[in-house]
Amino acid sequence: MLNDILFALWFFLPAGAANVMPIFVAKMPFLRKYEAPMDFGKSYRGKRIFGAHKTWRGLISGIIAGTLTLWLQQYLFTESSWIRSFASEVDYSTLPTLLMGPMFAIGALGGDAIESFFKRQRGVAPGKGWFPFDQTDFIIGGAIATMPFVSLSIWHYVWLLILWLGVHVLSTIIGYFLKLKDSPI
Repeated sequence: MLNDILFALWFFLPAGAANVMPIFVAKMPFLRKYEAPMDFGKSYRGKRIFGAHKTWRGLISGIIAGTLTLWLQQYLFTESSWIRSFASEVDYSTLPTLLMGPMFAIGALGGDAIESFFKRQRGVAPGKGWFPFDQTDFIIGGAIATMPFVSLSIWHYVWLLILWLGVHVLSTIIGYFLKLKDSPI
C-alpha cells in the first residue's frame, strides 16, 4: 500500500507542478504584461469562455514546469534504486520527456480550463470555489491526457485521485495563508 501511495504521488508530480505554476507566475511583476487570456476575451451565451485567469502565460509556464519535473524524475529514476523500488510501474528511462511533460501539463491545465468553462456557464464567479470540481479537474485531465502513453491499473488511478485531491486541498490552504490564493478552498 505504501508503494501505491508513493507511486501515485510520484507519477502525477509533473501535472501537479504544471497546475501550480500559473499561480506563481501570475504574481511575478515582470511577467504581468503577458497576461493574454486563452479565450481571447470571447464569450459564449453572454459569459466568458474560460475567464481572465486562464492565460497563455499560465499554460506555457505549466508546460515548462511539467516538462522540467518529468525530466528531473527521469534523472532521479535512473540514479536512485529507492525511487525505482516504488516507481517501477513505469519505465521512466524510456518516456519521451518532450511529449509526456507537455501532455501532463496540457491535461492538467486543460481540465482546469474545461472546468472553468462550466463554472462560468453556471454563474460561479471567478475565484469562487466549486467543490469538488475545482480540486479534481486537473487530476482527471492529466490522467486522461497521459493514458495513451502510460496505462495504469484502476487502483493506481483511484489512489491518484484520492491523494492528489488531498494534496490540492492542502496546497490551496497553504497558498491562501501565503497570500497566493484568494480563498482557502
